Amino acid sequence: MASSSSGGVGKGALERQLSRRLTRVQTMLDVPEEEGQTEDSELVPSSLAFIVPILRVANEIEQLNPRVAYLCRFYAFEKAHNSDPNSTGRGVKQFKTYLLHRLTRDEEDTKPILASSDPSEIQKFYQWYYENYIREGPVRRKQEEMAKHYQIASVLYDVLKAVVRKDRIDPKSADYARDVETMKPHFAHFNILPLHVTGAPPPIMELPEIKAAVNALKNVDGLQMPRVDHTTVEMSPQEVDPTKAAVPPDQERDRTIHDLLDWLGLAFGFQRGNVENQREHLILLLANMDARNKHHLEVYSLLDNRTVNALMKKLFKNYLSWCNYLHIDHQLRLTISGEAQQQELLHIGLYLLIWGEASNVRFMPECLSYIFHNMAPELHEYMKGNAPSREEYYFLEKVIHPIYEVMCKEVQRNKGGTASHSQWRNYDDLNEYFWSKDCFKKLGWPMNHKSEFFIHTEAIPNTRVRAHEQVVAGRRKPKTNFVEVRTFWHLFRSFDRMWIFFILAFQAMLIIAWSPSGSLSAFFDADVFKSILSIFITASLLNFLQAALDIIMSWKAWGNMAFTQIIRYILKFAVATAWVIILFISYSSWVQNPSGPIKYFSNWIGNWRSQSLYSFAIAIYLIPNILAAILFLLPPVRRFMERSDWRLITLLMWWAQPKLYVARGMHESVCALLKYTIFWILLLISKLAFSFYVEISPLVEPTKVIMGLGKATYEWHEFFPYLQHNLGVIVTIWAPIVMVYFMDTQIWYAIFSTIFGGINGAFSHLGEIRTLGMLRSRFEAIPSQFSKQLVPMTEGRNGHKHRQENKEEIGRSNIAKFSHIWNEFINSLREEDLVSNDEKNLLLLPSSSGNISVVQWPPFLLASKIPIAVDIAKDFTRKKNDIELIKKIKHDSYMFHAVIECYETLHEILYRLLVDPIDKQAVTKICDEVDRSIAMRELLTNFKMSELPQLSTRVERLLKILKSMHEYPDLESAKTVIINVLQDIMDIILQDVMTNKTVVEEIIRMVNRGDGSAQRSGLEIKHGAKLKLQFSEINLNLMNDRSWMEKVTRLYLLVTVKESAISVPTNLDARRRITFFANSLFMNMPNAPKVHNMISFSVLTPYYKEPVLYSEEEIDRENEDGISIHFYLTKIYPDEWKNFLERNPLPKEVLESEGEHPRKDWTDKVRLWTSYRGQTLSRTVRGMMYYRRALEQQCFLDMGNDQEILGGYRTLNPTQTYQEQTNLAAKSTAIADIKFTYVVSCQIYGQMKGSKDTKERSYYQNILSLMTAYPSLRIAYIDERDEVVNGMQEKVYYSVLVKGGEKWDEEIYRIKLPGKPNAIGEGKPENQNHAIIFTRGEALQAIDMNQDNYLEEAFKIRNLLEEFHNVKYGTNKPTILGLREHIFTGSVSSLAWFMSNQEMSFVTIGQRILANPLKVRFHYGHPDIFDRLFHITRGGISKASRIINLSEDIFSGMNSIMRGGNVTHHEYMQVGKGRDVGLNQISQFEAKVANGNGEQTLSRDVYRLGRRFDFYRSLSFYFTTVGFYFSSMVTVLTVYVFLYGRLYLVMSGLEKSILLDPRIQSNLKPLENALASQSVFQLGLLLVLPMVMEVGLEKGFRNALGEFILMQLQLASVFFTFQLGTKAHYYGRTILHGGAKYRPTGRGFVVYHAKFADNYKMYSRSHFVKGLELLILLVVYQVYGQSYRSSTLYLFVTFSIWFLVASWLFAPFVFNPSCFEWQKTVDDWTDWRKWMGNLGGIGISAELSWESWWGDEQEHLKTTSIRGRILEVILALRFLIYQYGIVYHLNIAHESKSILVYALSWLVMVIVLIVLKMVSMGRRKFGTDFQLMFRILKGLLFLGFVSVMTVLFVVAGLTISDVFASMLGFLPTGWSILLIGQACRPLTKKLGLWESIKELGRAYDYVMGLVIFLPIVVLSWFPFMSEFQTRLLFNQAFSRGLQISRILAGKKEGAMGFT
Repeated sequence: MASSSSGGVGKGALERQLSRRLTRVQTMLDVPEEEGQTEDSELVPSSLAFIVPILRVANEIEQLNPRVAYLCRFYAFEKAHNSDPNSTGRGVKQFKTYLLHRLTRDEEDTKPILASSDPSEIQKFYQWYYENYIREGPVRRKQEEMAKHYQIASVLYDVLKAVVRKDRIDPKSADYARDVETMKPHFAHFNILPLHVTGAPPPIMELPEIKAAVNALKNVDGLQMPRVDHTTVEMSPQEVDPTKAAVPPDQERDRTIHDLLDWLGLAFGFQRGNVENQREHLILLLANMDARNKHHLEVYSLLDNRTVNALMKKLFKNYLSWCNYLHIDHQLRLTISGEAQQQELLHIGLYLLIWGEASNVRFMPECLSYIFHNMAPELHEYMKGNAPSREEYYFLEKVIHPIYEVMCKEVQRNKGGTASHSQWRNYDDLNEYFWSKDCFKKLGWPMNHKSEFFIHTEAIPNTRVRAHEQVVAGRRKPKTNFVEVRTFWHLFRSFDRMWIFFILAFQAMLIIAWSPSGSLSAFFDADVFKSILSIFITASLLNFLQAALDIIMSWKAWGNMAFTQIIRYILKFAVATAWVIILFISYSSWVQNPSGPIKYFSNWIGNWRSQSLYSFAIAIYLIPNILAAILFLLPPVRRFMERSDWRLITLLMWWAQPKLYVARGMHESVCALLKYTIFWILLLISKLAFSFYVEISPLVEPTKVIMGLGKATYEWHEFFPYLQHNLGVIVTIWAPIVMVYFMDTQIWYAIFSTIFGGINGAFSHLGEIRTLGMLRSRFEAIPSQFSKQLVPMTEGRNGHKHRQENKEEIGRSNIAKFSHIWNEFINSLREEDLVSNDEKNLLLLPSSSGNISVVQWPPFLLASKIPIAVDIAKDFTRKKNDIELIKKIKHDSYMFHAVIECYETLHEILYRLLVDPIDKQAVTKICDEVDRSIAMRELLTNFKMSELPQLSTRVERLLKILKSMHEYPDLESAKTVIINVLQDIMDIILQDVMTNKTVVEEIIRMVNRGDGSAQRSGLEIKHGAKLKLQFSEINLNLMNDRSWMEKVTRLYLLVTVKESAISVPTNLDARRRITFFANSLFMNMPNAPKVHNMISFSVLTPYYKEPVLYSEEEIDRENEDGISIHFYLTKIYPDEWKNFLERNPLPKEVLESEGEHPRKDWTDKVRLWTSYRGQTLSRTVRGMMYYRRALEQQCFLDMGNDQEILGGYRTLNPTQTYQEQTNLAAKSTAIADIKFTYVVSCQIYGQMKGSKDTKERSYYQNILSLMTAYPSLRIAYIDERDEVVNGMQEKVYYSVLVKGGEKWDEEIYRIKLPGKPNAIGEGKPENQNHAIIFTRGEALQAIDMNQDNYLEEAFKIRNLLEEFHNVKYGTNKPTILGLREHIFTGSVSSLAWFMSNQEMSFVTIGQRILANPLKVRFHYGHPDIFDRLFHITRGGISKASRIINLSEDIFSGMNSIMRGGNVTHHEYMQVGKGRDVGLNQISQFEAKVANGNGEQTLSRDVYRLGRRFDFYRSLSFYFTTVGFYFSSMVTVLTVYVFLYGRLYLVMSGLEKSILLDPRIQSNLKPLENALASQSVFQLGLLLVLPMVMEVGLEKGFRNALGEFILMQLQLASVFFTFQLGTKAHYYGRTILHGGAKYRPTGRGFVVYHAKFADNYKMYSRSHFVKGLELLILLVVYQVYGQSYRSSTLYLFVTFSIWFLVASWLFAPFVFNPSCFEWQKTVDDWTDWRKWMGNLGGIGISAELSWESWWGDEQEHLKTTSIRGRILEVILALRFLIYQYGIVYHLNIAHESKSILVYALSWLVMVIVLIVLKMVSMGRRKFGTDFQLMFRILKGLLFLGFVSVMTVLFVVAGLTISDVFASMLGFLPTGWSILLIGQACRPLTKKLGLWESIKELGRAYDYVMGLVIFLPIVVLSWFPFMSEFQTRLLFNQAFSRGLQISRILAGKKEGAMGFT
């Protein structure tokens, strides 16, 4: 091979030969097949990543010299073999085999080209490459291109040294190599700033703010260079890498110390990648902050001290607050001798380097503060001298890695999310360890690894645990400050004030309603007032409960809790106990002498000494509440006291609240407080009034009557027959009413939020422009409004220096600037195929106004104006007045502008078209005459208007010819036609239109004076005045003049476009975007700064493995209904597909031959078109990159002068070398670079790169394509490598940032991690956290990968970012800016429409009211914008603890608020968002959110906010977060309580006894109303009110009403009722048992048919079981109560419940496409039976077997607590009431009420179960080997059954109705036994009954499946049902032209829709 060709080879070459032979023996096993198009450099295993650059070089030079490429591959092979000779690494053996196979082939196929041997070949090629690509490269090539060439040259020389013996290397090659090594660092790959560039710097490095920041960091004067301390050197894996050339330490140190960051990196042992990353980060921060202080682009080189101070203040605000909280001195002191700015930059740099390398510790901000606090003194010492030089990974290994290990061990205790939260410490627990000063004593510095923080377990080996389930054994450390316990008591503990208020209010209202008068005036009665004052006893009891809960629920945290806090809990409990005793005793003595409220309070004033003990007790008891009320009215005082770290104030506040670092002083301004206080006072008044008059008061009289009825008659065995006052009945009646009382505040909140949100939206100018008609009517005001809002304020505008005479100039300037942005917007609509070419032309504004004296509006505004004006003018004769004509034209301003523009434009076109000066003079003279006539009001006298239509027709023809010149075969033929038309026009003007013969003759004389000149075209006089002009010379070169052709096209549109343009654009999405953009310009937003002065920002998108770009196979693949994605989309978006074909016509070969497949470039465009309509990463990236495009455009407008702007902007195409690009476009690009960064965190991008899976490889290729298409896009990923550490191969993890190169990705930064980052917390926040270090700027927008953005919205980003500094917020500046979203998936189906409307109302009116006035908006997912510096110093943009932070987004909002932030919401800007479109997807999403809310209920964040907010704000917080889900659950529980109460009444006979009693008849109607009142709330229809209000605001209330009615017709109520069940089920289960998890929903948009088995699996336990239970309850209630109750009453009371049952049982099938097609039904039945019958087992998924699914359904019970099991058993006992009640109503019972009847029923139940067990065992034991015996057994059982039934029918009096009734009674009992068996699984298994329980469960699922499936079968018999369902599901799509019936029938028209 390489060495064999060498003439003289030494020992090294010989060793290589031997190595080669050895390699062949060991690795040449199976030669793989060719890998297709995949390059070998992209197949390298992670452990051999160091050979990737060599193989890439081989691929790059393959075409230049195949032999040298072969030598490079051989060199790579040798390095790989030397690194891993035994091929132990994963995939190494396979890769080496593949590479050896290729080398064998290449050795034969390639020969030297430049020389006779390989050594000479590579030397000559190396020299040739240097001379052609390196020597002159820096002058001619870009920085990125030169970086590639230097990399290639460097690798080539390494190969050269391996092939050529050292003494044979040509000196020229050596010289070239030294030059390459010297210059290579200056051309290294860079992210944004090419900091090491040589030669002429690129424009970005010429920016003065960048220069100043770089110079400031380079100031290392006075710093001693770190010394090498060999005693501290520890070799890291990178250092021992055999592939890396050793660099002498001295040279290394000298080379790397360039600035302060290098110095810090060496002194503290930070990684090089981290140093490089934070260097650029810090430079950009300083530069952007410095630029805001400069109002002009002045040239300067010194960084402003104010900039550094501002950054210091912002970056260390949390650190300083932490120091003050702990009462310790901060470490930001400056030494006297040093330079202040340098020292400040060193502190900033140190913190950023710590943060950049902290990995998962970034979630623990106070831990970072602790680390910085201890490293800062070391920095101070090093600045004085004696700074050490530590190895690169010192900080990672010594500081971060030990903390990471603690996290890992704690997470192992989590047991994959199944362990209780109290069993392990999460991120919050570990971080809060640093909230105590004890951390300094116990942990120390350097950190003591034997301290309690690290030693959290006794090392007890657990050999029984499998390797993949390792759990840390031993004693666990206690929680810190808070324990997350699974109980609903959290709701009371967190929101105790709210519950106490509602309970006391209910008690007081009940006392008043119970009084004799029953009215509110009874309050003044002495006895009533006495009773009302008993509420203080209730309050004391509730406070006692709260104190007890505090102790019980925080018990497991006492080990880590401060002693003072423990004392506080104990004292609180003692005081609460004392108050209960005192108030009870004092009240009992006081009640003897009651007094009314007036006398009571007057006695206090006049004779307070004689007051009773109870009065004094109340007064003292109320003192804390009175003080709290006073402080509530003084929020600044309360804020100061809570945030104060003064020890005296802390002592005073100690009793009021526990001392915590967060959640202090969360009080808004007085104005904000008044707003949300008024909101809640009005709401509570309405709610309490409704409760009193509708719920409580009507029920009091019937209750009194029932209590006085005496002993009732029972129809069963009553255990408490002598219970007084019919208390059982009273409880049954009042229980649902009480539940509704506590739940209906949620409904009132929906009503009030609708009203206030609508008012707020109206005042925000929402919906003022919502139609095209409104747009046209206000378009004239848009340019000035645009300049006011989106154009930076200039000195002239701001200082009011413009005078009245400059208004026209200002207006033209406004329109010129507006036109650039507007046209970019319209062009983007065209690029997205939302408008056609014709529509685009109608919407565009002219790029330059030229000499036109009026505003040139878009043609769509001027549609039909010219034809109408011609029609108006033609009827005017000389008898009429000019003024009247002009008045008519001016009446429509658009018509007036159109007429003037047409006239002046036609003049300019003709004047420039004509060449002969005489012809030009003639045209000018005609125009002069027109102008003179208008001025003299002689237009109708001198011109004949009736001839204008004729003239208009000729002009239209001329313009059409000019516009379509390209259609003529040659210019001469076109020229002839043009001349003829011109002659016709002049004939008409001079002969027909102009009536002033004097002027005509003057024109003739003027022309005649030119007779004889060479330029005269010909002017002949015939028959007196008849004139003919020959226009024979025209300028056809104008056809290449873009500006002139634009005028021709525009004039043609003005003349020809008729009424059809009024509806332009026709696309609904384009209309929505245009109207919203126009409307937003009239909304309140901050003034736009210049791009140069704006806040810099980044966008971060987490990505895992979602679709990036649909492949051709994916878009053509048909589903079971014959639908492909592409075909489906072309039917949903037919207009957009038509526009696409107009923009990208079908290739000729496809049009000519039907069988021909389109070209790849065309199909790639189709793939993009399809992907841009799905929820793909490519759509998101395109949308986010609009920010950059917008900034570049705005930057030009900022920098360009008025002449450039008015003259029209064209992007300058640089023709000079890269360094010479100094035009505006280059500057705009440079400024956009430093202002905007986009990072996509593709977590497993590295795995995709090396994956053999075709799909994953396609993801990698598509992401790579995105990077190449968008050069400023950055991809961050976690790289997992196999590396040898201490002789052992281990997994090593890195955070890596790459960008797109010419062909492959280029690595920019690589930062080693302490371990696997996503092994600690939830996946998404961990994914964000690892990539956040690569983001830049002061703001950060979090964007999901199912989102989109729009160019017109991107233009408003700088306005939005100014909200961070908006003065209207005072000192409480925003930290999170909320944005509205547009749901773009609403057109797919009716379900998608419901979901999009629901989501739309939440992200608009919902969040609007949360932000203002309620002040409780948090972060609800993306696209919110974070104050980046605020959040990176406070834990990041999300929280990541396992399970508890499942809804990671909202926790970041809570964290922001608790740490002093402010969250706002802004609706003048929006982004797009996709949502789930199928019922199963939507339900998965709702389940995930309900799970998340369940975990939130248990969290410390909700507890602290609920307790620390003031009362009214805590109400807002509750009802907009966990309270909504709890209310949903209570709504469902109310139905259960109501029906089980009815069941008790009807089965016991109490209902019959009461209803038939004559004494109750007069109170029957109020009782019925009260019973039915809760029905209103069960439907939850009032929750759609915000949706209706928002649609009304933005689309008009007529449309809103229409949409609401249409939604109801499409069964929206069924959908929302069904989702109510989803919320209630998953929320309740999460709190009781856990089991919360991330549920991937999938983002497909082809609506598919879900099989019955899939629906049954998903909804069986959440909906079907509950629905059937309610169905049985309703049936039993009807059957056993119909003899004495009217059907009307029954329906009146139970209608809403029947609706709920129907929704829960059948919604999944109603909303399931093709569910009622007979063939689908048959297939579903077959599939379901197969699924039910399949056996489970290891490896059998729930998708394939009922057994596996049933086991998975019990997962939450396997890990639940003993409380959860007991509660499950208690809840299961409710099913026994059916059997107990029904057996006493059987005819066979003969009206006996003995307990023996019930006992006998259990005997029957036991016998049935024993028989079933016998059959089951018989089948298992005898079914195969003893068939005869098994048959005999079954026969005997059958005969026994028949005999027993016969005896019962004949002797005992059993009836057929008894049989069916028994089924209703015994089936619930069996279900109860099943539930109890599942809950007591360990006991059941010990007793050997688990298999019986399983079979019982199978039987019940069979029965339930049959009951649900039967109606589907019946409906499937009717063919019209399928059509009706299709219409129901896809009505929205029908209205847009979707022929869904053809789609579902699979009538496809050609592949990819090419028809």
